[in-house]
Amino acid sequence: MVEDLDEAAARLASASRVLVIGCSGSGKSTLAARLSEMLDLPHVPMDREIFWLQGWQPRPRAEALARLREIVDEPRWIMDGTSPGTLPLRMPRTDLVLWLRPPRWKSLRGVIGRWLRYRGQSRPHMAVGCPERINLEFLRYIWNFELTESPEIEERLGEYPSVPVLLLRSHAQNERLVQALKGCLDQTMNAAAHRAKAGSKG
Repeated sequence: MVEDLDEAAARLASASRVLVIGCSGSGKSTLAARLSEMLDLPHVPMDREIFWLQGWQPRPRAEALARLREIVDEPRWIMDGTSPGTLPLRMPRTDLVLWLRPPRWKSLRGVIGRWLRYRGQSRPHMAVGCPERINLEFLRYIWNFELTESPEIEERLGEYPSVPVLLLRSHAQNERLVQALKGCLDQTMNAAAHRAKAGSKG
């Protein structure tokens, strides 16, 4: 595990392939989209690119896994989606994992807010033709996520001890990571400009 946000930001600044995982509603896609823009990494939302077809039809498993392998083999990406069963395909190619683990009520609030915002239409990181939906089963899944899903995630991540993992337990921590990354990138840019200026004088 990476404990320090500044250390994580430094690792993130040089990463080529990043996983953003966590419960539905935890803010995975929002954070991944921001980091994608900052780092110029292609953003791959698994819901849109791997799992779903129009009309909430699940993509056939063999086809989904083939698409995932193709994307994972690409040199650069930031991928949001938990799917513990596919971590063995993704982890060997991953430079850093960001695991969003806010309190479950915050994930519930995120999902409900998302439903209110996009009701009747597909949100940007979901497949076309999959209007936002919510039901009791989905809410129950979120409420029990730490009990039912997190143990398997921890086990899967533990199989790859060389891949650093940063836990983010609040939106405030997410924001601090973004700001720390901005500082790293600014520092790198300033150093490059200084070297270029020194070189031109030589």
